[in-house]
Amino acid sequence: MKIFLDTAELDEIRVAARWGVLDGVTTNPSLFAKVGGSYDGVLREICGITAGPVSAEVVAESVDGMLHEGRHFARLAPNIVVKVPMSEEGLEAIARLKAEGIRTNCTLIFSANQGLLASKAGASLLSPFIGRLDDVNANGMDVVRELVGIVKAHGLASEVLVASIRNPRHVAEAALAGAHIATVPHKVLRQMIHHPLADTGILQFRKDWDTVRAPGHHRVSARAVQPERVTPKPNAAMSGQTRHGGRDVAR
Repeated sequence: MKIFLDTAELDEIRVAARWGVLDGVTTNPSLFAKVGGSYDGVLREICGITAGPVSAEVVAESVDGMLHEGRHFARLAPNIVVKVPMSEEGLEAIARLKAEGIRTNCTLIFSANQGLLASKAGASLLSPFIGRLDDVNANGMDVVRELVGIVKAHGLASEVLVASIRNPRHVAEAALAGAHIATVPHKVLRQMIHHPLADTGILQFRKDWDTVRAPGHHRVSARAVQPERVTPKPNAAMSGQTRHGGRDVAR
């Protein structure tokens, strides 16, 4: 399963790239609002950090507006994927962008039916929002499993990208469900790395190493603790002789 980072923070993306686990990036207006500046400039910089897909989301509500923004984003870099919301207008925009050779990511999917329609319209990526489904007492992972099954059963070209991930367990469950991609916040990616037993183990190994390397520390040689070997004295049976009449007689 591929790992995308769900952020517009350049430093977070650079860190994930150095770790060797970054396959792509997803952004949206809310994430960009935390960064500010020029959206085009941020997208260009992200595309320079990763060669993987980078999702840029439209904000227009009309088909013509979505097409205008989508075409603009697609010209920024070859790895841009236009993010389009699931709606009647969104489906039409996805189909028309597909006809122009522009890849799309259908976002705000909350049911397998919506994902199926988005795939048929030509979306490259299908983004079910599992965290938001969990928030309303639904099981977001059920939608992922259903959508993965539909894509596999019918040989659809779309990939299932699990979004709205809230914790590391969501990532593991997405992988087990057969999702193609999970897009995670940087916080969750860091949580995936760390485990209390791993962290304490590293500290203990370092402590033991520093103790051994400390000045004045004497290690006990394995040879020093070996028991002394005692060579048995030869007896009559071992020497092949026996006593007979006070004399040693060879057998």
